[in-house]
Amino acid sequence: MRTNEELSQLLKKHVPPGLTVATPSFVKHARGAIITDANGRELIDFAGGIGVINVGHCHAKVVDAIKTQAEKYLHTCFHIVPYDLYVDMAARLNELAPGSFDKMTMFLNSGAEAVENAVKIARHATDRQAVISFANAFHGRTNMGMSLTSKIKPYKLGYGPFAAETYRMPYAYCYRCPLGLKHPECKAACADQLEEFFINYVAAEKTAAVIAEPVQGEGGFVTPPPEYFPRLQEICNKYGILLIIDEVQTGMGRTGKIFAIDHWDVAPDIICTAKSIAGGMPLSAVTGRSEVMSTSHVGGLGSTYGGNPVALAAAQAVLDVMINDGLLQRGEELGERMLSRFREMQQRHELIGEVRGKGPMLALELVRDRETKEPATDEAKKLVSLCYEKGLIVLACGNYGNVIRTLMPLVITDEELERGMQIIESALGELRR
Repeated sequence: MRTNEELSQLLKKHVPPGLTVATPSFVKHARGAIITDANGRELIDFAGGIGVINVGHCHAKVVDAIKTQAEKYLHTCFHIVPYDLYVDMAARLNELAPGSFDKMTMFLNSGAEAVENAVKIARHATDRQAVISFANAFHGRTNMGMSLTSKIKPYKLGYGPFAAETYRMPYAYCYRCPLGLKHPECKAACADQLEEFFINYVAAEKTAAVIAEPVQGEGGFVTPPPEYFPRLQEICNKYGILLIIDEVQTGMGRTGKIFAIDHWDVAPDIICTAKSIAGGMPLSAVTGRSEVMSTSHVGGLGSTYGGNPVALAAAQAVLDVMINDGLLQRGEELGERMLSRFREMQQRHELIGEVRGKGPMLALELVRDRETKEPATDEAKKLVSLCYEKGLIVLACGNYGNVIRTLMPLVITDEELERGMQIIESALGELRR
């Protein structure tokens, strides 16, 4: 068995350096919320493959579903010889997605593909071209995905030109309000900025869609106030603009609900899901209003591998576990417990400027000074390193890399969770010294 050190040397020789890795560990096997690396070291996983393993590593029901389907058939291409797995999973997502209207779903392979197709569908359905995204947004690494993504380094630098008719406006980042206001006195004025945007940047009648993450992922787990999305949808409806909600990271139980947008009681026109939808298998989905999804001409939508039968079998098992095995309730419980602990930490550690998020999708924004809110970028990087040394995998994010985020599997045990929280607090204490 090769060690982490031996494999690291091979990585440097054979893999492009643009593909960064967060830890020096190579996985040997993983179960639940524990990863065992090539050196035999166990690590508590607060990263979850960047929000992909909500049901845990190698959940028995997901693995069984994969094995069973793999023995039947691996691929026929749904466009050539269709299969019931595709239709049945589409029906389940259509039922689960918010909104009392009829819906349709198509499947793809990745979050970026879902975003690409959501935009494609929105443009065709509205006969408009412009798409508005937000500051701090992340929507993928394809050309359209990068065009809608906000942060330049490392995601966009040197990869242009980008897709035409994409625009970006400020988001509801209350901790660092782009308008210099305070919530709730502001009454979510940042949402009303969309009306001003139509005057100075792109006409409403030329805008096909507004796309947003309910809780921004790579952007720092930025979480809008309760009135934000209802107001945004109201403005979109006023001008016949489609609201696309990117649930790639927030969906499938990550916030204690199947879809995070349910926290705002909003029914989007189109929803993109991926990551945890299939427990680690490559699968994504675009779910939307039937009158929107059905406008594309025959042959206008498609994907050779989209909706792979093995991935769909895994996805069915994931939903069964989420809904029938109490994992959504577990997510809510984890969120309440973690929020309380993080707020206690905030009282003890001046480095924590804000605690935010939904359910167990939480973040600590680290600052050097609570008054100036100077980003503590180096400290966040050091904290991630200290946590790894102590046996915990945790990730940083945000425009300044100063936000610590939690994406642990929802099946994490109380003991594992407690150990992980103790490691974070211990690392914070070392940073203070």
